[in-house]
Amino acid sequence: MITGVQDVYYEVQDMKRAIAFYRNVLNLAVTEESADWSAMNVGGLRVGLDSTDGKPTPKRAVLTLKTTDIRADVKRLRDKGVKFVGEIGDYPWGSVVTFEDSEGNFLKLMQPPK
Repeated sequence: MITGVQDVYYEVQDMKRAIAFYRNVLNLAVTEESADWSAMNVGGLRVGLDSTDGKPTPKRAVLTLKTTDIRADVKRLRDKGVKFVGEIGDYPWGSVVTFEDSEGNFLKLMQPPK
């Protein structure tokens, strides 16, 4: 069951530069920081920065929806004709899968670890 927004994130080429902008220019408190992923809490919404390891970015934001049962939601959405980009990835920090909306925009489903 989808329960809310996990995060909205931007892909960034240079994490240190991006962190400096969000922290020093926008005065946002960084709540998570690593070379691969960093995040800020902006009015209760987690805004993330995802590293592309220097590769060019498409300059878009990605909405990640939080779920309590990613496999059931994937089945339900597939049954409704939703197109998924790849399969569910299981990681120590949770499970995630990318799908497209009706206009070809990417969204993600994420289930935190239990």
